[in-house]
Amino acid sequence: MSSRRQVKIAGSLLTATVTAVVILPFAAVADDGPGPGSSEGGKAMDTAPAGVKLTTGLSEKISVDNSTKETKNLVASVSNQGTKDSGKINLLVVGFDGMTIKDVPGCTALAGKDLPKGSNSAFSCGIDNLAAGKSQSYKVAATFDVAKTGKICLPVQSGDGKKTFWQQGPVPFGNTSPSPNAPVTPLLLGTENKPAAPAGDKGGGTGDTGDKGNLPSTGPADEVLPLGAVGAALLAVGGAGLWWSSRRPVAKS
Repeated sequence: MSSRRQVKIAGSLLTATVTAVVILPFAAVADDGPGPGSSEGGKAMDTAPAGVKLTTGLSEKISVDNSTKETKNLVASVSNQGTKDSGKINLLVVGFDGMTIKDVPGCTALAGKDLPKGSNSAFSCGIDNLAAGKSQSYKVAATFDVAKTGKICLPVQSGDGKKTFWQQGPVPFGNTSPSPNAPVTPLLLGTENKPAAPAGDKGGGTGDTGDKGNLPSTGPADEVLPLGAVGAALLAVGGAGLWWSSRRPVAKS
């Protein structure tokens, strides 16, 4: 990484010590077909090993219970569309703004002090090997506050966390006319949420847009960053640290 310039976030480099992560037994099941949903907002980052082509997918449509703020039908997946096995990889599921990741069965939550700048929650899913043509899907438990915008990010890293092969997002989920008075609000992938005022509040919701200018982004809803300024989350499992690194995305093969 000596040839790559590390990005300073909010004026300083984020370096958080990470406690060694214990990978839990898988609760997810590998599927024969491609992962669910859409890879919208995803880009190839570091060059993957020869014959390996990793992508992610998210449900295109989910919903949120406005009384509990719990989302339904949110699934994240990672797929190997190449011709060779992936070897050890990590999938991160990261929440931003009004979307908070509560649980990803089979994965490990990152402590608050270890979260990437601008995020509110994150889980790391370790995969020993993803065979060619296979995918791994995870049911994601999350909450969404319709009074705010909300985004999710899926980076796919090497097992040692030194490379990010693919990153989807942060990509928004949202509704252009959410109503806090409705029992359930549908949310669409790639749609910037129009914050809804709480019931009884005639004013507009303020929404927490986060430190948008400093967040890594591959999603189409955000402004295009100059080449070399798109960050990728790098989680070094075993205590080497967590940081955002600047890199030039590579073209998909």
